[in-house]
Amino acid sequence: MQVIETLAEGLKRELKVVIPAKDMEARMNERLEDAKGKVRINGFRPGKVPFAHLKKMYGKSIMAELVNELVREKPTEILSERGEKSATQPEIAMTENEAEADKILNAEADFEFTLAYEVIPAIELKDVSGIKVTREVVDIDESEVTEQILKIAENARTYETKKGKAANGDRVTIDYLGKVDGIAFDGGKDEDAELVLGSNRFIPGFEEQLVGLKAGDEKVITVTFPAEYPAANLAGKEATFDINVKDVAAAAEVEINDDLATKLGLESADKLKEVVRGQIESQYGSMTRQKVKRQILDQLDELYQFDTPSRLVDAEFDNIWRQINTDLEQAGKTFADEDTTEEEARGEYRKLAERRVRLGLVLSEIGEKAGVTVSDEEMQRSLFEQLRQFPGQEKQIIDYFQKTPGAAASLRAPIFEEKVVDHLLSEVKVTDKTVSKEELLADDEDDASETKKAPKKKAAKAEAAEGEEAAAPKKKAPAKKKAADDSAE
Repeated sequence: MQVIETLAEGLKRELKVVIPAKDMEARMNERLEDAKGKVRINGFRPGKVPFAHLKKMYGKSIMAELVNELVREKPTEILSERGEKSATQPEIAMTENEAEADKILNAEADFEFTLAYEVIPAIELKDVSGIKVTREVVDIDESEVTEQILKIAENARTYETKKGKAANGDRVTIDYLGKVDGIAFDGGKDEDAELVLGSNRFIPGFEEQLVGLKAGDEKVITVTFPAEYPAANLAGKEATFDINVKDVAAAAEVEINDDLATKLGLESADKLKEVVRGQIESQYGSMTRQKVKRQILDQLDELYQFDTPSRLVDAEFDNIWRQINTDLEQAGKTFADEDTTEEEARGEYRKLAERRVRLGLVLSEIGEKAGVTVSDEEMQRSLFEQLRQFPGQEKQIIDYFQKTPGAAASLRAPIFEEKVVDHLLSEVKVTDKTVSKEELLADDEDDASETKKAPKKKAAKAEAAEGEEAAAPKKKAPAKKKAADDSAE
């Protein structure tokens, strides 16, 4: 086998691989000899089939198998011998000329194919002891724990039927029928819908017109759907709703005690406070972690500057660009609304894609040198988390990860990255700083290098997330049943 380098430009490589016809024929003959004693051909005793006849019948098919095996196996072997790693699966090209292909299968011509790929650049690891990060820490006040428990308790709050008029904070049970221009519209009807007045779950003006009604009252109210309402056939339209009030109930007082804890599945109020405090600590801890990680990545970005494989950058950019356009579409906005142009945005997101690829390669190299690994148990936990997020689709998800090439890597990559960040935290200088929760949760654009690079708000959000999707905000569904939610929100 002969390997000839035909292109070495930057990170791009192209190789011409030539396997002589005589070598291909020798491999084919070995397969035929092995098959001689196994095949059964009418008119010949087992093992007595003439070699020429065997070759005539099976030569081409065996040669085709050899070609497929060589194309599948040789690229890995060749790159290993060259000490190179391909950034993506190498592109393989061979003759498409039928006559030439036929000669190869008949061992009358050398088998040639080309490999085109980009190498992962050699990365010389640098000293990170000079990296300094500030870890923001929030002291959780007891009042915050209490406030959070009271919010949770709202879901467990009980209501008791009362006589008299409905007031803000009361829960009304109603039947309603929505109409536009006197005609009922799809999804605009519900029965026994429960609505807490003042919750702002329905469209503006809906709940306010129910204040003062009593059980048994009927009323026609008029509202206007918001201009940005998701259902285009209702957006900006004036509508009427026929209301029938069936019950008015007052909210019981909420007290943080053992009874409340029991309703929430815990044994005592103290345990409830402990659990809620832990949840708040976890929430703040995630934000602290994100900010610390961002600082590390910013400084690694300054330490490492090298060419990145264009195919990896293209793939990353496509992912980012697809998400950005989805966000804009969902928000009903254009690039002009973000004070930019599509061309400018493409340039900024291209830079972001390059940064992410470069930092990904750096983290990979750091992790490899540090012996960072991802265990089967960690992979299982990540898979179970995926299953938990999509109840009822467990089989499809498992099948996807089992049958889709590269799918398992999507589980492994974030785990590996976080473990590399943990490794770096043990080597860089970390200073703790106590801050308020407002300071911690603030989107401090001046501190995010991604934001410095991105001129617009949308870009800043995507970059500060360091690879996470920046989802457009969505309105909360207002009503008990989906059909009603879609119409009366």
